[in-house]
Amino acid sequence: MELRGQEGESRPSPAIGNGLLLPFITFFLILITLPQTALAIFTSQQPDLLAPGPALNNRAPIDNSSLLECFQVSAPVASPATPSCQQTLMVHTFGSSYGVPFVGNYTPPDCDFNRVIFNFTVTSAGRQFDRLALMFLNDTEIFRTSTAEPTAKGIIWTYVKDMSSFLLLFKEPQKIIFDLGNNIDDTYTGSWYTTLTATFFAEEDSIDPADVIIPVSAHRSAENSSSAFVVPDSKAINTITLPQNVKKAVFSISACGQAAEEFWWSNVLSSDTNVFAGTTLYGYSPFRELQLLIDGVLAGVAWPFPVIFTGGVVPGFWRPIVGIDAFDLREDEIDISAFLPILCDGKEHTFEIRVAGISDNGNQNGTLTETVGSNWVVTGKVFIWLDSVGIITTGTVPTISTPSPSIGIQSSTETIGNGTVGSLDYSVKVSRSLSISSTVTTSAGSRSVTWKQDLAYSNKGLFTDSGNEQINQQFTSGNDASSSTYTKAFRYPLSVYSAYKVLQGGNFTIVGDMSRGKNVVKTGELAFPSELKTFDYSHSPTQYGSSFTGTSSFDWQNGTASYLGAPALKRSFGSGTTEEYYALSGIGHGAGGTDLYRRHVLAANDTLLLDEQRFGDQAPKKSSAGAQRSDTPTFAWKSAKTMLGHGPA
Repeated sequence: MELRGQEGESRPSPAIGNGLLLPFITFFLILITLPQTALAIFTSQQPDLLAPGPALNNRAPIDNSSLLECFQVSAPVASPATPSCQQTLMVHTFGSSYGVPFVGNYTPPDCDFNRVIFNFTVTSAGRQFDRLALMFLNDTEIFRTSTAEPTAKGIIWTYVKDMSSFLLLFKEPQKIIFDLGNNIDDTYTGSWYTTLTATFFAEEDSIDPADVIIPVSAHRSAENSSSAFVVPDSKAINTITLPQNVKKAVFSISACGQAAEEFWWSNVLSSDTNVFAGTTLYGYSPFRELQLLIDGVLAGVAWPFPVIFTGGVVPGFWRPIVGIDAFDLREDEIDISAFLPILCDGKEHTFEIRVAGISDNGNQNGTLTETVGSNWVVTGKVFIWLDSVGIITTGTVPTISTPSPSIGIQSSTETIGNGTVGSLDYSVKVSRSLSISSTVTTSAGSRSVTWKQDLAYSNKGLFTDSGNEQINQQFTSGNDASSSTYTKAFRYPLSVYSAYKVLQGGNFTIVGDMSRGKNVVKTGELAFPSELKTFDYSHSPTQYGSSFTGTSSFDWQNGTASYLGAPALKRSFGSGTTEEYYALSGIGHGAGGTDLYRRHVLAANDTLLLDEQRFGDQAPKKSSAGAQRSDTPTFAWKSAKTMLGHGPA
């Protein structure tokens, strides 16, 4: 096979795993060459690799030592050496849980605290898809995560997250709503056994949490339901009144695509959705923009990071190493302080989140849409810092410069001998700059407030083999800057190749290669605390966060994977190898880039082969997972279309 490179040149597909996968690939090739009847005989003679283990049938296992540990690579989070103030917020099994979230009550602990961290631990066994989860305190979303796909013998993962930006909410009683929709039947047997624990503690280097947090959500907590909007089926809009003594305001957006929008980055132009006979592709282009509108006026945008969930593209990529941000779907922030002279008038104002793609006319012309496919799960929040009581914030009407983005699109097709389309080549380029400024007057006097964004995006897509092979090479970059000394520069490179082939008897294979990254340089902070304040310095006490003004994080994944689906048997088999490098550095005050933490991991076929961690300038610590797992890696059966966003259902 061949992949098309960035400049259009051909290059050979990368070698798979440098020989690490050879034993399993041999087994895999034997399987895919078997006729349907022979495959049925073979699998019928094997133990039920996908049946849940007895320890996980009805309850979480007592002994977790035999479970495969899945994990997201991320920086360690600061916690007290000897926790003295903890609270279990949830112990719950999510079985048939669509529309049935966990509902509980939170009461603040009897201790002094200015920091809160979560420890979320999950076990599961059997067959199950990846699932999305959202946690709310009343109507305010505070945590969004997703699940790893279980094995027959069981998996476990733990994710630790700093929650101190929501300190205000943890000081008052709250209703907890944790929504993790799941389905249990004769085929999909894996329940999620979850435990969520909060640790409360005090630090001298405290964060500056908001004084008020106002959700922009569907407000369904009174019905014991998730308060997420589903866009475009509904509008993500609320009318709210802000306090009149606000000195700083930040808006955060939590959003991710599902269903037809899960692989939005691999979609095609709407004019090309039916170019291949018998196949309908998803449209609105591979570009998405999250927009914040205040009283109908564009106040800022976010270009989303392309999260790939653990069943996406080829599931063998994502076990035991899950995709970047899969356990912690991060929010985007927009400084809206320039709007305070308007928002502090004591009147109601509308806040709306829109998801935009590109609509085209088939003649290489495109414009932003006001809708996309189904669906995006969306919420927002207004974080507010208050001035003295009795002060009314005033100032000038914002000067708003938000010209339409520059959009360049191209597509072309080639036909094959019978006159049908054999290949589709397309590209999308988008750039946008916006600037919003005003003079804001508070008890501290008048100051100039600005919010600026400069963003660039490109995606080159190629379908070949009559739509059976696809490659997308995407690059998103941007610079956000606030007059509050906050800056963020981000780069999101993504390259994914996939090919599916239908075999005798309805079986099919998928092979894939991927490389992707999330690289961010930040100074200052808006609503969420800087990693300088949440990082665990206990392993390198000489490198303290106050010596830096910002952070630089580098996260890179690459891998190859294969998948065999046997729909008639409701079984699937996979292989894969994934490597990841992560680095967090402190920057500023002449420090350049000073290492805080590095991690390098390599896994193949459900086995962690290498795990190398280093704190600061200490010598790296290496560990491995030991012997190869003896059972064949298996996954919940999915159609090609579910995993790739195109192909047979």
